[in-house]
Amino acid sequence: MTANRRTSRVLLAAAAGAGALLLSVGPASAHVTVNPDEAPGGGYTKLTFRVPTESDTASTTKLQVYFPADSGLTSVSVKPHPGWTAKVAKQGDTVSAITWTPDAKADAIKPGEFDEFDVSAGPLPESGTLVFKALQTYSDGSVVRWIEVPKAGEAEPEHPAPVLTITPADDSDESGTASAAASNASNAGSDDEDDDGGSTTGPWILSIVAVVLGAGALGSSFRKRP
Repeated sequence: MTANRRTSRVLLAAAAGAGALLLSVGPASAHVTVNPDEAPGGGYTKLTFRVPTESDTASTTKLQVYFPADSGLTSVSVKPHPGWTAKVAKQGDTVSAITWTPDAKADAIKPGEFDEFDVSAGPLPESGTLVFKALQTYSDGSVVRWIEVPKAGEAEPEHPAPVLTITPADDSDESGTASAAASNASNAGSDDEDDDGGSTTGPWILSIVAVVLGAGALGSSFRKRP
């Protein structure tokens, strides 16, 4: 075997290995996610659960999203999704899970496609994270469990659960309101002052006194006339 043939075979083998690696890495990144993955605490937000179908032969026929037991999300509204029906489960006043199923076979998420399901949820906690474990069911009966909790400083697990990180609430509006109120109060207090910082009441009093004195002098002059 010549050197050129050996080189060609080595290159072909390397290319095949790289292709296999790409194929194995690609689908792993197409997992169920929640968007956005960050939201300010204390308020309400829209959560979008994105569901890609990874299978080459089966369609997604069910999505189950489980809410954290201690989430405190007492108000959850589901946005209507054409072709799909949503069922909300509760434990007391807190939402515990939402299940989406297609109304017909044609409405399932086919191979190579994805879909998104929206909810409005709140009030969010002030801090921390919310882990929404999800189960994705396929038309062939297989179930992918997106329930592994990612940990800081570690590689992403094979089937990570959707995670929402709670950020500090934005106090800019409150501080802006307080600043405006202080400015208005300052302006109201300065209505009685001139541009030099002095009171405008003094000149008015002096003017009135001058008018009174002038009127008195005029009256005296009339009385002295024969």
